[in-house]
Amino acid sequence: MKSMTGFAYSEKRADDYFAAVEIKSYNNRFLEVFVNLSGQLSPLEPRIRALIGECCKRGKIEVTVHEKKKSSLFSAHINTDALRAYISAIEQVKSLLPPGICAGQDIPLKTFIQLDGVIEAETKTEDENESWSNIKGVFLDALRKFEGDREREGRHTEENILSYIAVLEESRDVIAALVPQIEASIKDNMRLRFAELVNDKIDENRLLAETAILLMKYTIAEEISRLSAHLAEFRAEIARDTRPGKKLDFISQEINREVNTIGAKTPLIEVSRVVIGMKDAVENIREQLRNVE
Repeated sequence: MKSMTGFAYSEKRADDYFAAVEIKSYNNRFLEVFVNLSGQLSPLEPRIRALIGECCKRGKIEVTVHEKKKSSLFSAHINTDALRAYISAIEQVKSLLPPGICAGQDIPLKTFIQLDGVIEAETKTEDENESWSNIKGVFLDALRKFEGDREREGRHTEENILSYIAVLEESRDVIAALVPQIEASIKDNMRLRFAELVNDKIDENRLLAETAILLMKYTIAEEISRLSAHLAEFRAEIARDTRPGKKLDFISQEINREVNTIGAKTPLIEVSRVVIGMKDAVENIREQLRNVE
């Protein structure tokens, strides 16, 4: 069993490189993955989504990856051919002007720098495989920690849920032991009502028929049997499925239905007290299941 909530952080530092990965998740009915990548890492989003999808089936997952490099991917160089062409053109302009107009006037350096095509800038694009090679280790480390956090929280949740299942099983046994008393109470009440109506001249066949009808209406033997089956299936589902959240939620609804029916059909105050505790246990189970994948 895994929790849908988890958190992990990992980073990698070197003289000219830094990368950090943060993964956190929240409860959600379906899988939603949000990936925030810095710099030129955006082409890696499909790989990251695929890895998250392999380990998470439900939950809202947020992945943030930061990367900084001291070595710049930006470069600039002088186009000497363009500069020479500009200088040649300027010299031609000077030769065409009357003597003395440009005498003693130097052309500022920034004029040449600002001329179109003299300085050419280039931003290098990092190869996707190279980018993945840089962050793969730190990302997988964060993912491993994230899974460990979810598994650890999941174990605690499972232990808590099973403790409430044990409460339900104990309560079921208490109520099952009271079934003969419940049925005897129904029979005694029916006989008393007949006696009051017919002045002790009781038709035993009619009494038995009416008692049988009431027993069918108010006995809880079938509910206890179905409750036992649901509780056994709940434990079996936890044992066989590492992601039992949706199935367990359905089973817990069925458990709740049987507990409510037992409480509604049973007149004994002893049973009513036990049912109250059972309802509390079921509610706690359903609350915990909201955090289970």
